[in-house]
Amino acid sequence: MSVKLRLSVMMFLQYAIWGSWAPVLSAYLQNDLGYSGIQVGLIYSLLPLATIISPFIAGQIADRYFASEKLIGIFQLLGGVLLIFIASITDYSTMIWWMFLYSLLYAPTLALTNSIAMINMEDTEKDFGVIRVWGTIGWIVAGLSLVYWRDLVAGGQVSAVQGDTLALAGIFSLVMGVLSFGLPKTPPRKEGASPWAFLEALKMLKSKNMAVFFIIAFIVATELQFYYVLTSPFLTSAQIGISNAKVSGVMIIAQLAEIVVMAFLLPRFLPKYGIRNVMLMGLVAWPLRYAIFAIGGPAWLVVASLALHGFCYVFFFTAAFIYIDEVAPKDIRHSAQSLITLVLLGFGNLLGALFSGWIKDTFTTSEMGTNWTAVFLVPLFLTIAAALAFVVFFKAEDKPTAQEA
Repeated sequence: MSVKLRLSVMMFLQYAIWGSWAPVLSAYLQNDLGYSGIQVGLIYSLLPLATIISPFIAGQIADRYFASEKLIGIFQLLGGVLLIFIASITDYSTMIWWMFLYSLLYAPTLALTNSIAMINMEDTEKDFGVIRVWGTIGWIVAGLSLVYWRDLVAGGQVSAVQGDTLALAGIFSLVMGVLSFGLPKTPPRKEGASPWAFLEALKMLKSKNMAVFFIIAFIVATELQFYYVLTSPFLTSAQIGISNAKVSGVMIIAQLAEIVVMAFLLPRFLPKYGIRNVMLMGLVAWPLRYAIFAIGGPAWLVVASLALHGFCYVFFFTAAFIYIDEVAPKDIRHSAQSLITLVLLGFGNLLGALFSGWIKDTFTTSEMGTNWTAVFLVPLFLTIAAALAFVVFFKAEDKPTAQEA
């Protein structure tokens, strides 16, 4: 099996695991187990928290002591067993601790799979996108697999088995754990990067323009969790009426759009319109989506608006990583990527998961249920504020020089 094929399979499975549970676990926790919005938000905050912690533990182990492919194999095998076990848990206080342990196993593999791919590619700029897109395909296949499983076992009316979304993730994890030992050999570097590397990039924030950019990006990252945590409960509510069995298949619309935007639009829009205008297009897509969610109908429009995720995510977040790579001085470029990752995927997603769960509970009553219009007005106004701040205060031309950084 060629190196590219093995790396593509790796990416496929890595994101099939995540895509099995992340889009629809909240609906299971709310609709089947009766968890509150805050409880669901806390469970979704565990992976961002683990993302913050992992460079200090697992990242150093991979850099100094164990081959990356073996470490991924061990983590995914243990994670697979844990996920299948967690699928049988219904008690919240028990589940949250086991989910935190699982998150500590899975979070390091996100960075390790990227590292293995980049180290073993002949031309990273040319090949990484082609290999990484298989991760999005894996996410889509996971969603469709869950729909098929529920149709096959339960006629599409209910979950196939208790916690099937977690059980499916566990199966993918076990498969990846076994196959990971066949990945290209990637021995430890012995002198790995410091987990505090992102501190070097803090000097970039001396630039007012760069500080504004990081603040806006952080705010948008918190609002991303309104999509991940609350979309499946919203779609399965009486207001929209999609069944629990079908919701994972409906939500892959977002990933299909992500592939189209990533593969076809981003490469054309960046040179034509520039990085600032592309990020602004992405920012405008956020409040547009949340406006449709807040209006709450018709159902077909709400479902169609899931496609805006491709523009929201790719045109802003992917473009943001590209922008940081362009403006950061060469000697701190990797540190700058570590910093933006920590801000967005770590602290931004952590706060966003907690915040979105709290907002849902705030606008939920036992008599009336959840007021979804009020819930989605919150991210609507915050993303409008972020877009306006971007227009007024951010200028992509103001790149920090090596002296400023």
